[in-house]
Amino acid sequence: MNLKAAEEYARRHALFALVVMRGESVLLEAYGDAGGCERPHPLYSGTKSFWGPLALRAQDDRLLALDEPVAATIAAWRDDPVRRRITLRMLLALTAGYGFGGLGSSVPTYPRALAMPLKHPPGTTFAYGGIALQVFGAVLAAKLAARGLTPQSYLQERLLDQAGVSIAAWRTLPDGTQPLPTGAALDARNWLAYGRFILRERNGFAACFEGSAANPRYGLGWWLAPPGLPSDTIYASGSGGQGLYLIPSHDLAVLHYGRSASYKHETLLRRLLAG
Repeated sequence: MNLKAAEEYARRHALFALVVMRGESVLLEAYGDAGGCERPHPLYSGTKSFWGPLALRAQDDRLLALDEPVAATIAAWRDDPVRRRITLRMLLALTAGYGFGGLGSSVPTYPRALAMPLKHPPGTTFAYGGIALQVFGAVLAAKLAARGLTPQSYLQERLLDQAGVSIAAWRTLPDGTQPLPTGAALDARNWLAYGRFILRERNGFAACFEGSAANPRYGLGWWLAPPGLPSDTIYASGSGGQGLYLIPSHDLAVLHYGRSASYKHETLLRRLLAG
């Protein structure tokens, strides 16, 4: 393992925070001028990493099933011969048929997401974006309404409390709801704690780390191993260099926060694991 090479690469790409842990041991902790272990940082699309594991917990609670159609909850979709084929698994795997978009300032509210047109037949094409996660949020919100919970409060109660994780902040949309595909901000210790929880409980979350026919390298909110890296590598990714990397075979959990469009997840990991 080459900690120095990994840190040097991160510092050349607007480092905010880099933490490497093996088991319970911190091997490297490095921060940029604006960073620090207790400074919250936006995850951007790293926020997606919460919803696959939560969906599996909700399935355990008999609140939903991954392969149930959205139309089982959203009545307006029941007479649509195309939309009624979309399942919750497709939404989480980003294969529901939506095109690119719906991220950043363009995240739609639940009603707008439900009305968005499809670009592809359901299940055939992977397209990165936020619309599908907002449709999943609409379904989850409807199922939780009788309990007086939102998707975010259910996430905290059912998953994050068990991981010992606190969210520092979450964006709010114009209608007062919080988005699912992006919007969470955590300090380094809390997002790393989430990663270590996923690492410990990974067998229960195995469905999140299975690729689809449309994209074998993307599971349910998690990216899977790039070529040349250990085959069990999984990671959450957000724009600007946000990364939470888990490698079970090495007992590694690695966090990176940054602010660089040129940063590459694969490059950091290859330099870290070299030698």
